[in-house]
Amino acid sequence: MPESILVVDDNAINLALMGDVLRPVYRVLVANCGRRALELAAASPGPDLILLDVMMPGMDGFEVLARLRENPQTSGIPVIFVTAMSDAADEQGGLTQGAVDYICKPIRPAVVMARVRTQLDAKRARDALRNRNINLEAEVTRRMHENAVIEYFTMHALTRLAQTRDNETGNHLRRTKEYVGLLARRLRNHPRFAHFLDDRAIELLEKSAPLHDIGKVGIPDHVLLKPGRHTPDERTVMRTHARLGAQAIERAETDAACPVGFLEYAKEIALHHHERWDGGGYPDGLAGDAIPIPARLMAIADVFDALVSRRPYKAGFDPREARRLIAAERGAHFDPDVTDAFLAGIADFEQIALKYADGVDVDADDSVAGCPESADAGHA
Repeated sequence: MPESILVVDDNAINLALMGDVLRPVYRVLVANCGRRALELAAASPGPDLILLDVMMPGMDGFEVLARLRENPQTSGIPVIFVTAMSDAADEQGGLTQGAVDYICKPIRPAVVMARVRTQLDAKRARDALRNRNINLEAEVTRRMHENAVIEYFTMHALTRLAQTRDNETGNHLRRTKEYVGLLARRLRNHPRFAHFLDDRAIELLEKSAPLHDIGKVGIPDHVLLKPGRHTPDERTVMRTHARLGAQAIERAETDAACPVGFLEYAKEIALHHHERWDGGGYPDGLAGDAIPIPARLMAIADVFDALVSRRPYKAGFDPREARRLIAAERGAHFDPDVTDAFLAGIADFEQIALKYADGVDVDADDSVAGCPESADAGHA
């Protein structure tokens, strides 16, 4: 189908002349006033180019162009001014208003055709670029969706794997996920954490938190499933779960067909969530800011949950007592600022503990449902 050109002029002779020049090649629409021009421009399909007279009664060409640019349906249509106003200042004024070219009357057919071809070629190039960008955006969206699916199923598979070994409640993982997200949001504007805790980081932290004890799949049954406290030798074996978990996640990263964002955080959390701020933790004895931020958040989440939760070898602490114990470890076990954020939001943490208490059903489709919890905070 030939490209369409809208010719706007209040003079019928000028409309006829322009039509004779253009019709052998293009589909020509005509309008003898600004109002009709705006109607035809907004119709579907709209014109590919508009040749617009400047000096018209009522609504002149400048006003027509301004209204075309205000309307999203017509703002992208190129406009060439056609006018008897041949002064250089007039031409500059027309181009300043947003016209793409300026043709002086009386018209010369060869000039009109050359200018029209140039502008239509430019429009085709712009349209092709726009369509290419649209296609690229659609491809990016598709791939982002694929990555999200990969992230979900990677985490789901890993947590389900751990579930086969750990006989403790799966609600721990849901609670610690919520605790970590709550801590992150409370710290996102803190000067020490604002550079790290943006929306994407918080999303990845919440996804990765359930994998903090994935390394327990490598712990022998007689140690992992022991109902009471561990002996010193058993505790040494139990503590290997941190490095085993990091190694398992690293293998998952290697095997993934494309980068999986949350696995990097999951690896840091699995390896370092038992480190202490004073350097007395394991497996690497990291201290202070050398401990990755995700692991510092998980450290408090994991210990708080271990304190308030009932275990075969102990009753759960009252939340007020758990708060006191964690406060006493500010600057020793825990990052001082993370501790302050926890203490300031203790009521919200208590609500999470109550909402996802052991014995309360969690959504079967939740990505952490049925996954293992960390017993190490209580055992070790």
